[in-house]
Amino acid sequence: MKKKLLALLMLIMPMLTFAQEKGLAEKINEGFKPVADAWGSIVFYPVKLGGGVEMPLVIIMLLSAGLIFTIIFKFVNIRLFPTSINIVRGKYDDVDHATSGVMAGDPTPGGDAIETIRVEGNEGEVTHFQALTAALSGTVGLGNIAGVAVALSLGGPGATFWMIVAGLLGMSSKFVECTLGVKYRDVGEDGTIYGGPMYYLKKGLADVGKSGLGKVLAVVFAVMVVGGSFGGGNMFQANQAAQQFGSMIGSNDLSTALIFGIIMAVLVAVVIIGGIKRIGNITEKIVPFMVGIYFLAAVIILVANFSKIGDAFGQIFDGAFNAKGISGGLLGVLIIGFQRAAFSNEAGVGSAAIAHSAVKTKYPASEGLVALLEPFIDTVVVCTMTALVIIITNGNGDIMTYGVKSPDGVLATSKAFASVLPWFPYILTIAVVLFAFSTMLSWSYYGLQGWMFLFGRSKASDYAYKILFCLFVIIGSAASLGAVTDFSDAMIFAMAVPNVIGLCFLFPKVREELSKYLKAIGVMKA
Repeated sequence: MKKKLLALLMLIMPMLTFAQEKGLAEKINEGFKPVADAWGSIVFYPVKLGGGVEMPLVIIMLLSAGLIFTIIFKFVNIRLFPTSINIVRGKYDDVDHATSGVMAGDPTPGGDAIETIRVEGNEGEVTHFQALTAALSGTVGLGNIAGVAVALSLGGPGATFWMIVAGLLGMSSKFVECTLGVKYRDVGEDGTIYGGPMYYLKKGLADVGKSGLGKVLAVVFAVMVVGGSFGGGNMFQANQAAQQFGSMIGSNDLSTALIFGIIMAVLVAVVIIGGIKRIGNITEKIVPFMVGIYFLAAVIILVANFSKIGDAFGQIFDGAFNAKGISGGLLGVLIIGFQRAAFSNEAGVGSAAIAHSAVKTKYPASEGLVALLEPFIDTVVVCTMTALVIIITNGNGDIMTYGVKSPDGVLATSKAFASVLPWFPYILTIAVVLFAFSTMLSWSYYGLQGWMFLFGRSKASDYAYKILFCLFVIIGSAASLGAVTDFSDAMIFAMAVPNVIGLCFLFPKVREELSKYLKAIGVMKA
C-alpha cells in the first residue's frame, strides 16, 4: 500500500505545475467550451410544453420511466416500502442469503444433516446497507444543499412539492435498474463483482433477442460513465469542497486549493485502491454521519420554529397549484421541481445500479427493493428538510427572492441556517467536504466499472484509472475548468438514454425476480 501511495504522489507532482497555471487552465476551458455547449444542447434538448416553458428531453424520459414503472409494478415504491426497511434491517437475511437446494442443518431424506452448498447467485462483496450507503454517497450532496435553494428561488415553495413527487416516482426506476444490476452481474474468479447497466444492457438485451442493440447501448453507457466520473463525480466535487473550505478559513488563493486537493487526492487514493469493499466500509460510516449532522441542524431550526412549520407546508402546497408570479405558472413550478429532483437523485440514470450490483444476495429483487429507499432519503427527506428551513427562515432576513434565480445556492442555504444557528457555516463546510469526498468514492467505482468494461480487467487497467482519477481531484481543486465539468455533467445525464431504453425492454425480467423474492419471504405476490 505504501509503495502504491508513493508512486501516486510521484505522478501527482508534475501535475501540480499544470494546476497552478491559471492561464493554461483558462485556455483549456475556452477551447473546450464550444464542444461542451454543443454536447449539452444535444443532451438537454429543450421541449416546449406551453406557457413559454421548456423541459429537457432527458428529464422527460426519466420522469416518464418513473411513472410507467410505478404503474406497472403497482406502486412498488409505496406498497413494498416496509419490506425494503425490513431487508436493510436484516429481517430476511436467512432467506436472502440462503443457498438453493438443501439448506445447512436440514435433514436429508435419510435423516442426516448436511452442510450448506454454495451456489451461483449468492456471490457479492458488500452488505445491503453498505450498497445502499455507497449509492447514497453518490447522490446525497450539493444537489440537496444548493439545488433546493435554486429550485425555491426559481419556483417558490411550490417547487418542493413537485420535487417530492418526482422523488417518489424515481423510487420505482431505482428498483428496476438495481434489480437488473444484480441479475446480470459478472463474478470474477477472485470473487470480484462487475455489474451495472453495461452488463444488463449487453446480457439482458441478448436474453430478449436484441444482442446487437445491447452491445451498442452498453458501450455508449460505459463511455458516458467514465467521462462523468472524471467531471461531475470528481472535478466538480473537489472544486466546490475546496472553495467552501477556503471560504471558511478566509483564504481563497490557489495555494490553499492546491494543498486541499493534494490532501483530498491522498485520502481518496487510500480508499479506492481497496475497491468496493473498502468503499462500502467507509461510506457506511460517512453517509449516516454526514446526513445525520445536516439533519440534526435542520431539526434544531424546525423545533425552534415549530409554530411556523404548518405555514411552511401551507406555502408548499399552495405554491404547487397556485404559482402566481412564477414564470410559466403551475407548469413552470412543476418543471423546476422535477428537474431539480432528477439532478439530485439520478433515478433512471443507471449509476446506482453499479454500486448495488456488488451486494451479497441470491435474489436480485431484494437489492432492487433496498435501492428504492435511495430517492426517498435523498429527495423526499433531505431535500424537504432543506426546503422547510429555507422557507421558515426566509422571514428572518434577506435570504432570497422567490422567482429570481439565486446567484449561489449553497450561500442561500448557508444564510438560511446561519440566521438561526450562527455556527452553521462551519458545519456546512464539514458537510460539503464529506459530501464531496463520499461522492468521489462512489463515482470512482462507477467510472472504474465502465473503464474495465471498455479496456479489460487487468491490474494495469485498474491502477491506470485510479491514478488518473486522483490526478483529476487535484486539477479540479486548483483549476476550475467550467466547460470540462459542464461537458461531464451532460455525460452523466446522457447515461439515462441507453439505460432507459434498456429498462423498457427488460422490466418483465424484473417482474419475474420480484415474484420469486416475495414468494421466498412469504410476502404478497408482485
